[in-house]
Amino acid sequence: MTTKLNIKICPSCGSKKINMVRRNWTGSFEGKEYKIPNLEYYECPDCLEKVYDREAMRQIQAHSPAFKRASKSKPARTTRAATSMKS
Repeated sequence: MTTKLNIKICPSCGSKKINMVRRNWTGSFEGKEYKIPNLEYYECPDCLEKVYDREAMRQIQAHSPAFKRASKSKPARTTRAATSMKS
């Protein structure tokens, strides 16, 4: 059973406005964009910080050309849950 994150305060700015969102997400690798439809993650409206749980990170890795290339040459490293990234 996977436990969902329940974030109430933004880890970057301390805002209590951080919320779970479900949006089409766009990333880029080596100048090429890739998209993930309906990705669920936390986003702070004050500082735009994004926090991804383990499932969101799995989806990002599954779509990312960086991980596809890495998996051909060597196993990809596992990522920590609750990864926080600014866009």
